[in-house]
Amino acid sequence: MNALHDEPDAILDVLGIGFGPSNLALAIAVEEHNAQVAPEHRIRAGFLERQPSFGWHRGMLIEDATMQVSFLKDLVTMRNPTSDFSFLCFLRERGRMVDFLNAKTLFPLRIEFHEYFEWAAARVAHLVDYSDEVVSVDPVAGPDGEVRWLDVVSRVPGAPERTITRRARNISVAVGLEPHLPPDTALSDRIWHNSQLVPRVRELNESGTPVGRVLVLGAGQSAAEAVDYLHQSFPESEICAIFAKYGYTPADDSPFANRIFDPEAVDVYFRSKPEVKQSLVDYHRSTNYSVVDMDLIESLYATMYREKVQGRERLRLRNVSRIRDVRSLDDHLEVTVEYLPTGEREVISADLLVHATGYRPRDLDTLLGRTAKLCLRDDKDAVRVGRDHRVELTPDVTAGIYLQGATEHTHGLTSTLLSTTAVRSGEILDSLLAHRTADLADDLTARTG
Repeated sequence: MNALHDEPDAILDVLGIGFGPSNLALAIAVEEHNAQVAPEHRIRAGFLERQPSFGWHRGMLIEDATMQVSFLKDLVTMRNPTSDFSFLCFLRERGRMVDFLNAKTLFPLRIEFHEYFEWAAARVAHLVDYSDEVVSVDPVAGPDGEVRWLDVVSRVPGAPERTITRRARNISVAVGLEPHLPPDTALSDRIWHNSQLVPRVRELNESGTPVGRVLVLGAGQSAAEAVDYLHQSFPESEICAIFAKYGYTPADDSPFANRIFDPEAVDVYFRSKPEVKQSLVDYHRSTNYSVVDMDLIESLYATMYREKVQGRERLRLRNVSRIRDVRSLDDHLEVTVEYLPTGEREVISADLLVHATGYRPRDLDTLLGRTAKLCLRDDKDAVRVGRDHRVELTPDVTAGIYLQGATEHTHGLTSTLLSTTAVRSGEILDSLLAHRTADLADDLTARTG
């Protein structure tokens, strides 16, 4: 039964905003809990997603790109190894388990893991409304003035001038990240963020549009993948990587360093003093930020060297450099690049500029609106969040807000990654059950009073 449709006036125990891997994992945790308990103990849940269907970084689903986390860090295994929502169960259903095992790898193709996500999302589709964009979250008080519920207002699919309101005791905010761009950057047909990479390249190839030179700004994994993909996709084009480093930095994926992504590491980080948290992030940035897998680094270097030997250098590197200005003309871009050691500047003509400049959390205040004023803040104005991922709110609030993906300041480097997604969903479910109330009289008052 879908409480979003079958009982539109019912008050939900939890309403998820966004339906990427994080809230998908929570939906599965709720589904598995409800299958094991009596009806009166079930969690009434629903989820809203502004995309028309499930999608996770579709623009970077490069054909041969692999995951950077083990398949065992799927949506469920770290929480419930016996779950039939696991990646292995997906492989079994698709008839590929033996083939995958014979590949002798822990890291599936990214397109295959996305297929796994879609498979899991389809199994809980009764909990989700797609093409449903949330526009506000409003606090709702009971007769005693206590804020017990949150009204989530969203646009009606197909009729954006109309809205629909759903009431919940708790919300789980997992709206993902948004592209980060240099100041005053305007995207266009010639200026992209790498999140648009695959469909943009496909459009150009299908239209037969000639591409002479492409510049890629950035030094992380996505930037290196973009350089490699563009080099293969446009075999007659020059692809030029631009970044401030001297060279690509290898990602530290050694066993001890990777323990920073263990569930126990979240406990350590959460309990640490602010200065210790900062030092942990600084020490272990090389596990995630502005770093590249060594295999890809070696492949790009081999390509550059081979082209130098052959006398036709299509893959070029402008290191220790920054882009200082971009001018869009009718048929090309003029990009001013500064070589940092000398300050020398050069204007480079290019057909495309790809910003592989990362992502940042979406603005929580904009999403929550008036409800944001109920959130307590630390001395850096960051939202205070409990170990159970529940936002600390003012004393007159019993409704709950859970954050997924915007808690690096409290929960560490795993906040925006897949490593602890399954475990986090279980922690949120446990917290929901601990805070759960079943006061039907309050529900009735909320709707009639």
